[in-house]
Amino acid sequence: MRLCLLTDRHLDVLPVLDLLPFDVQVSPHDKWAEAVQDPHLSAVLVDASAELSHARTTCHALRANGLNAPVIILVREAGLAAVGADWCIDDFVLTTAGPAEVAARLNLIADRHAAGSEAADELISIGDLTIDPHSYTIRLRGELLALTYKEFELLKYLAQQPGRVYSRDQLLREVWGYDYFGGTRTVDVHVRRIRAKLGPRCESMIGTVRQVGYKFIAPTNSGTELTGPALRRPGLGRRKVPAAAS
Repeated sequence: MRLCLLTDRHLDVLPVLDLLPFDVQVSPHDKWAEAVQDPHLSAVLVDASAELSHARTTCHALRANGLNAPVIILVREAGLAAVGADWCIDDFVLTTAGPAEVAARLNLIADRHAAGSEAADELISIGDLTIDPHSYTIRLRGELLALTYKEFELLKYLAQQPGRVYSRDQLLREVWGYDYFGGTRTVDVHVRRIRAKLGPRCESMIGTVRQVGYKFIAPTNSGTELTGPALRRPGLGRRKVPAAAS
């Protein structure tokens, strides 16, 4: 198994790696872009034992740049309270874990990722929009969209069933979870941000159903996108999308 460890403290962050039969490449945090170029990496380990905010930023950068390998943070038990789904990681390993536990967790994560990569149906492709749930990336016409974790989850959830209308309450339950106490206006705010990032030509991929919620609008069957170049022809003005209900 080939691993990349992003740390400024060499192997001191997880000494048991010296006892395991893994090929570990060590690189400082600020050199992550060069370090993860190896296509044969089984996993990327990010040192989160000291500067949690810096580690979180690194994890986001890895995902935003299309890294496909699993991302695992190395964290102290005291730092677990700060770790959440918005870190965009696959798992964590405590810095106090023994060699048997570390080996088992890394092997399990690598095997699970390999099995998931073979499931091509998990890759969502609708017209020029491609959603990769493994790398947490969304591309529009080949360009990477800089979405936050919740924006990614919301767009992915809507795109899984184009045309189906979801109420704001449904979206809160499914995307934010039952333990979220914010109001439904949160959904409106995230939809507005996603539309802005899709751009004026594609923002209507997310349609509004007044007094109900939202739906994903798939490209037309005619081979042109719903908001593509064909809509600039005379007599084919862009369909106006109603604003989100308060």
